[in-house]
Amino acid sequence: MAIFDEELRALIEKVLKLGSMVEQTISDSIKSLVERDSAIATHTIDNDHAVNAIDVEIDEECIRLIALRQPRARDLRLITTAMKITTDLERIGDLAVDVCERALELNEEPQLKPYIDIPRMAEIAQKMVKDALDAFVKRDSALALDVLTRDDLVDHLNYQVFNELLLFMIQDPKTISRAVKITYISKYLERIADHATNIAEMVVYLVEGKIIRHMAVPEGKKKD
Repeated sequence: MAIFDEELRALIEKVLKLGSMVEQTISDSIKSLVERDSAIATHTIDNDHAVNAIDVEIDEECIRLIALRQPRARDLRLITTAMKITTDLERIGDLAVDVCERALELNEEPQLKPYIDIPRMAEIAQKMVKDALDAFVKRDSALALDVLTRDDLVDHLNYQVFNELLLFMIQDPKTISRAVKITYISKYLERIADHATNIAEMVVYLVEGKIIRHMAVPEGKKKD
């Protein structure tokens, strides 16, 4: 059983390694946009294969542990939670790549407006990912529930960005192409926050054995 415990610890460490890589991709993707640094965007896109490789590695390890160790109750919840969390982390990495691809396009054109709400969205979403992973490690359902409440703020900023850019497009049709690309980035960030929410929900399942997807959660958080 000591060997199994060590295998579970190693699994958690791999999930955290993947989480750290994904957090960095979020930061780098926004940096490439705000600083108009296409080299960072290209590097982040090229590095996506490393994220995918660890995702596959974790899935294979989870399947191996289930097949060979036949875990029960809490250990089985841990393994299945790890599998689901890595799926969300890999998708977050894909969304950061999407941000980089739009940044590469926008960097080739005059900047439409200063980026204010977009970096704020990215900062909140990245912190949501970090705290959701911290909650996973600490088995802290209260922190996980706190992550859920922040999704509304990201949704609000996404709505705000869309309305502001819509005004640009109405006033000057020449801005439409750039404005649409920025709305895409805002939507990507909103989706990153959604995936962080998924991770937090899985932590609640891990700790309390309760599935809270599609259910009302504290402080007015609305589920899709």
